[in-house]
Amino acid sequence: MKTKTRLDLRHLIIFPMFAAILFCSKQLLEALPNVELVSTLTMVYTLVYRKWALIPIYLYALLQGIFWGFPLWWVPYLYVWTVLWSITMLLPKELPLRWGVPVYAGVCALFGMAYGTLWAPFHILAYANGDWNKMLPWIITGLPWDLTHALGNLGLGLLIVPLTTLLRSLEARTQRQ
Repeated sequence: MKTKTRLDLRHLIIFPMFAAILFCSKQLLEALPNVELVSTLTMVYTLVYRKWALIPIYLYALLQGIFWGFPLWWVPYLYVWTVLWSITMLLPKELPLRWGVPVYAGVCALFGMAYGTLWAPFHILAYANGDWNKMLPWIITGLPWDLTHALGNLGLGLLIVPLTTLLRSLEARTQRQ
């Protein structure tokens, strides 16, 4: 699918729905610690829609803030998902199946492992009065949670290629009509 240079009405309708899917999937999996579809779907949206994937990503962050009342922990949502989007933008849009599945799932898993580290600078500024000496211990303490996140992302990351293929197919079909 060729990346469009501008949005059409259909995308202005489906991108908020994609954000709602991100939000609902996060809420539905809330009982499972650090297991979420947001990373997987962020990569899928980015592989299909490239720069336009930022729209559902930031709408998702906005929905989180609206739902939870914009607590302090919400602020990293403004940048952590952009990191995953950026990394995904650097990857080839289409890899052969034998490479795509492990590469995309691996990136998704590595993002899960790095999640706590990505939050660390904000955590230190917001909760530790800027005491940077506390950052490494905070990261180390969170490693078990990051490992859980990485394993969940690895498993769910296996869905990236089939979901991307499906979404590209649906996009191609709607563009022909």
